[in-house]
Parts: sequence; structure tokens; C-alpha cells
Amino acid sequence: MPEKILIVEDEKSQLEALKDYVRSLGYKVVTARNGLEAIEKFKAIDPRLVLLDIVMPEKNGFDVLEEIRYKLKKNTPVIILSNLEQQQDIETAKNLGVTQYLLKSNLSLRKLGIIMNEALQSN
Repeated sequence: MPEKILIVEDEKSQLEALKDYVRSLGYKVVTARNGLEAIEKFKAIDPRLVLLDIVMPEKNGFDVLEEIRYKLKKNTPVIILSNLEQQQDIETAKNLGVTQYLLKSNLSLRKLGIIMNEALQSN
């Protein structure tokens, strides 16, 4: 049975591109378009990995990551995909236990696939 990956992204075109790519790698993909939906789906499917945007409606990615780590007490690998380049945002994510923080502006799908594989193997 393929491993489940939760992709949380509010931008439809980016969500579709990520979903298609991750499926092409052989994973089962579940998607969420906002932070509240992300938490609901996380609880329902217990994914092996989460690809998480930060700037979203309902609940931002930092809040989602904090809930996964501290309220749900899960060490599931979480890779943030964001346009936020400020060191403060990167530090916040690190303090919340992010696995990897990637900037969308200089990310290739191939690189993402390698990072996902590394995160899954190390957990």
C-alpha cells in the first residue's frame, strides 16, 4: 500500500502541480486548502509526510506545525514550502520542529523529490 502524503496548499495551481508530481513518485496524496482542513485530514489519515504552505486561510502553517508537534505529539516529517524568506520565519519553523524549510522561488520538483525521500528514510 503506498505511503500517504498530505499536501497543504491554498493556491490551486501549485496544489495541482505538487499533487501530480507526488503521485508520479508512487505516493497516495491527500490534499488540504487551509490550516483547519489540514489538521482534520492529518488526524484522519496519519500521513507519513506533510508538505505545508505557511500563508493560508483559517490557520497558518506555523499553527498547523505547532499543533502537529505539540498537541498531537507527532514526529511526522513536515517540509515547509513557502515564499517567506525572512530569517525570523525560518527560525520559527525550526523552533517548531520542521524537517526542512524550502523556498518556492528556487525549488525544482526533482529537488523536492530527493528531499522527500531523505525525510521519509530518516524517520
